[in-house]
Amino acid sequence: MESLQAVSSWPVDTAATAVVDARGEVLGTHGPLDHRFPLASVTKLLTSYAVLVAVEEGAVEWDQPAGPEGSTVKHLIAHTSGLAFDSADVQAAPGARRIYSNTGFQVLADCVAEATGIPFARYLAEAVFEPLGMASSALEGSAGAGAVSTVADLVRFAAEVQAPKLVSAEQVAEATAVVFPGLRGVLPGFGSQQHNDWGLGFEIRADKSPHWTGTASSPRTFGHFGQSGTFLWVDPDAGVACVALTDRKFGEWAATAWPAFTDGVLAELGRIRS
Repeated sequence: MESLQAVSSWPVDTAATAVVDARGEVLGTHGPLDHRFPLASVTKLLTSYAVLVAVEEGAVEWDQPAGPEGSTVKHLIAHTSGLAFDSADVQAAPGARRIYSNTGFQVLADCVAEATGIPFARYLAEAVFEPLGMASSALEGSAGAGAVSTVADLVRFAAEVQAPKLVSAEQVAEATAVVFPGLRGVLPGFGSQQHNDWGLGFEIRADKSPHWTGTASSPRTFGHFGQSGTFLWVDPDAGVACVALTDRKFGEWAATAWPAFTDGVLAELGRIRS
């Protein structure tokens, strides 16, 4: 895909990207696909998928108490537990506000580890990385921001999310639809949003503006970006997913480049299919 060449103009030293469709077919790539990058908050997608596996296995339940008083596993994964961004401070009642929380994801991982008797990094590897053949991926830090991976590995993950085999399609459909709708909140890097919609660990584009995906991205587009200059989105209406990993911290360069890049990918895909 010619649109992927736009990555060459990004102000980064190293970048890699790929597009994969709902059948798992890689439509195009650019850059070193086997280069390992820190994922930052794209880690949350992988952690969330491991939680989906744990729920499907019956190790944990969505309504199981976890985190602050009144909070559940579902509140934690949907950033509505009330926990602060990066501390154990409680800033709101569960379900009252969308407060994006790295702390909440660590509490979530600890809950799964306690329920399964397996350290979460190992559980993530056994539940997600190993079955999908993601041999270059590992959780080396926090469950919210500490994974490393490659574009080649994340292509496998993006294919799984579009055509699930590790969990039921119904479970993924619930995870990628809005839960606790109608909540205001701050989308890190893009400011306050009237409807800061989120699924079960997956950020939902909906009507957010500004946003890190494209103006042509459907409202049902879901995924995550990371402060290390990384993103993974899936647009179910377009039937395609895109992964991009870089070695430059997120900033104005990314907020400008990523939406234009995404619009280019979707436009070229439309031309290919027409």
